[in-house]
Amino acid sequence: MLRRILLVLAVCSVTAAVAQPAPPAAPLKAPVIAYEKYTLSNGLEVILSEDHRLPLVSVNLWYHVGPVKERTGRTGFAHLFEHMMFEGSKNVGEKSYFKYLEAAGASDINGTTYFDRTNYFETLPANELDMALWLESDRMGFLLDVLDAKKLANQRDVVRNERRQSIENAPYGLVDEAVYHELFPRTHPYYPDVMGSHADVESARLADIRDFFKHFYTPNNCSLVIVGDFQPGEAKKLVEKYFGPLPRGPEVPKVDIATPPITAQKRLTVTDTVQLSKVELAWLSPPIFTAEDAAGDIAVRILGQGKASLLYRALVYDQQIAQSAGCSHTSLALTSPITCEMIARPGVTPEKLEQAADAVIARFRKEGPTARQLEGARNSTLTQMILGLQSGGNVADQLNSYNQYTGDPGYLPKDIARYQAVNAASVKNFADAYLRPESSVVVYGVPGNKVVNDVPRSPDSTDADVKIEPEYSAEFYQSQAWRKTAPQPGPEPKFNLPEPQVFTLANGLEVYFIEQHNLPIFSASLVSRAASEDDPANRPGVASFTNSMLTQGTTRRSATQIAEDAELYGANLSKASASEDSSVGITSLSNNAQPAMDLLADIALDPAFADQEVDRLRKQRLTQLLQLRDEPVQIALRISRRALFGEQNPLGHASLGSEESNQAISKADLAAFYNAHSAPKNSLLVLAGDMDHAQAKSLAEKYFGPWHAAGQAPPEPPAPQQPPRKVLMVDMPGSPQTTMIAIGRGPARSTPDYPALQVMNTMLGGLFSSRLNMDLREEHGYTYGAFSFPEYERTTGMLLAGARVRTDVTAPAVTELYKQLSGIRTQPLSPQELKMSIDSNVRSLPGAFATAESIAATMAGLWVYGLPLDYYKHLPAQIESVSSAQAQQAAEKYVLPENMFLILVGDKAKIEPGVKALNLGPVEIWDTDGKPLK
Repeated sequence: MLRRILLVLAVCSVTAAVAQPAPPAAPLKAPVIAYEKYTLSNGLEVILSEDHRLPLVSVNLWYHVGPVKERTGRTGFAHLFEHMMFEGSKNVGEKSYFKYLEAAGASDINGTTYFDRTNYFETLPANELDMALWLESDRMGFLLDVLDAKKLANQRDVVRNERRQSIENAPYGLVDEAVYHELFPRTHPYYPDVMGSHADVESARLADIRDFFKHFYTPNNCSLVIVGDFQPGEAKKLVEKYFGPLPRGPEVPKVDIATPPITAQKRLTVTDTVQLSKVELAWLSPPIFTAEDAAGDIAVRILGQGKASLLYRALVYDQQIAQSAGCSHTSLALTSPITCEMIARPGVTPEKLEQAADAVIARFRKEGPTARQLEGARNSTLTQMILGLQSGGNVADQLNSYNQYTGDPGYLPKDIARYQAVNAASVKNFADAYLRPESSVVVYGVPGNKVVNDVPRSPDSTDADVKIEPEYSAEFYQSQAWRKTAPQPGPEPKFNLPEPQVFTLANGLEVYFIEQHNLPIFSASLVSRAASEDDPANRPGVASFTNSMLTQGTTRRSATQIAEDAELYGANLSKASASEDSSVGITSLSNNAQPAMDLLADIALDPAFADQEVDRLRKQRLTQLLQLRDEPVQIALRISRRALFGEQNPLGHASLGSEESNQAISKADLAAFYNAHSAPKNSLLVLAGDMDHAQAKSLAEKYFGPWHAAGQAPPEPPAPQQPPRKVLMVDMPGSPQTTMIAIGRGPARSTPDYPALQVMNTMLGGLFSSRLNMDLREEHGYTYGAFSFPEYERTTGMLLAGARVRTDVTAPAVTELYKQLSGIRTQPLSPQELKMSIDSNVRSLPGAFATAESIAATMAGLWVYGLPLDYYKHLPAQIESVSSAQAQQAAEKYVLPENMFLILVGDKAKIEPGVKALNLGPVEIWDTDGKPLK
């Protein structure tokens, strides 16, 4: 039955509390989404939703299995299967899923596991729907035919590397895991991390895994959603063709597990190799979509989400005892954890931070929210819901979520109504009932030793004697023999990559406008060429400091009023400062375009640079520099710029600058930089979304037409010389992983070699199916993922390649890295690799135009790098014309292993001997601030 969901939002017109009130919001235009749901005879639920805006389809499957269906001692199985499902099935071939999808031009491929579900999804050209359904149905029906001990051993390694990377080697990862260990008893399915423990994952045996699959990865325990550019009748035939023959599995009983309440506060201290202490408070609240769940979302947003929140305002802004403060409300089937995380400033004890947070929470429980706080939280929540509808993949996931938790994919209007019904009393009641001290968990994360419960790998002979028996009868296999042939794509969809409409204001400000009416969303961004390459030699970091000050107060609004106004309008404020450009932007619903533009113009054109705000932000930046010492990847990237460009080159420092420069930067430095570089002729205004050309021009002229300034960009810095190879090592004792990055000089973004370089790099390390990733991850199990990418700039650039690998395999991983860097120069792309790379690059391009923000960013890139307005019109043909010889020539020109630094961040005592034995050049020791040690 075809249902239509009408999104009805009643957005109140509220006047901002500023000296000059912004225009009120206009009535909201409500989007309409259509869907159809039906069920196959084998129990598979199918949900279809047409969207012909882009020639794309999003395919999304939710298997109703996660840790909630696991048992003690067998944790991490659902997540392990998330990985196993990409290893290949009977008719698809080993490790071929990503190859097929990447060759088809998929722009979004992955699987994720969370406590209540596991999902698999891909967004790809509309003519490849056949391909997606073939792949998904084959791993549902025929994975066990080829699931052997070798594949299981490899993915155990990969999953454990993921755990090391995202929990054990991530700052405070062990602290976050400990919170859930305190919230739940050991027997509760939410007790372990989704990835499980090393011991449980390593103990997974082939028989266990096969049994787990048979119970849960079946048609009757799955829902399939297709969103995008398709015809329903044809889609139904394809779904029946691929999924209809698969047999129903055993019935999956409903989970009925009671979560014991916390009746007395629990406390724990966890040590980690971090610079600053962290305090994490946690509680349990009612399950998802219950009566109090929406009030919980609003309460938690008011308490700790965004710069207008109570905790941020009190701890970060007013008292300045926290570097960050934020809360989350994770709505789940059995219960919904609430967590509030606060990182202390240097010298602040966790006890003091906890005491201050408790005072804020106690006052909120007693007083509840103000009318303005309630309205802002509601508007922001509803805005985020609509912003999520920009992407077909997000729409598919939302339909699946509603279907799993409520049985109704069309729950959206009821969901909206839940938030509209929330009032001050319901928020206060929620806070008073569930944010009590006696029902909380308090975990301190403090500097100290990192304690990791790792276990040895299983012997290579594990499960070697397990015999794989056929899953079906010979007759069934014969009836499905047609699956051995991969489906061919349909007619190539037509799509013209957009060009911006361009006009120039009288003051010289150029405006790019991209009109899009599918959703009531509006995005605006002011981009400037004033960036860190313009920093004075003795003041690195001035550009990013200046950019960050834009949201810290104007002559009309204080910093807190800026945050409160953005919340009230349901707007997302953003700012960024890189080496060659900086920006400040805002995204909102289009009915709030007027007040959003008023806010953007105010912060961009009239910053106050108040003394107290400069000092406050300086302390934040100094603490941020301290925190970077905990981030191996950030350490490596800071070193890469200084090592490649040199300390005296404007490109040779990170945009954040150094401790010394941030101490020295004054209000006068910031104002001078702003006045020297912020001007209409050195800027671009990008507008995208739900308005016409006349409206866009009117907004641009009204808010940016009066702007007059004479700043300009200085000359571009010189390109660096090719460096000799050497090893730059940073010691992080006890690190379970080594971050390894090889870095060399690269070209400018405007290079004519761009198409060939992209095609080459895609197969070097730009795809899951790339040579680097298949070698380091899939063949050897050294890493969770390997990569390579060119980082383009206006006059030069960098080429980076690397991975985060297990500490004990650092030297062999480095060997494989340089083998692939050399191999891409000497081993031309095969016809299959060339086709995959070209198709992936060309057919994924429409994905860059899916959201208002991505469109604005893509168009801004044309201006930043001096590319023609019709650039994307011609780019597909340029990529399609690249030959294997041209890709190899690009490799020979830009991938120079003998001229690439090797940066290693890890446990020096464990990795240095093996690396020195490789004779890669001199070994230098650098510190965690990105400076060489004498």
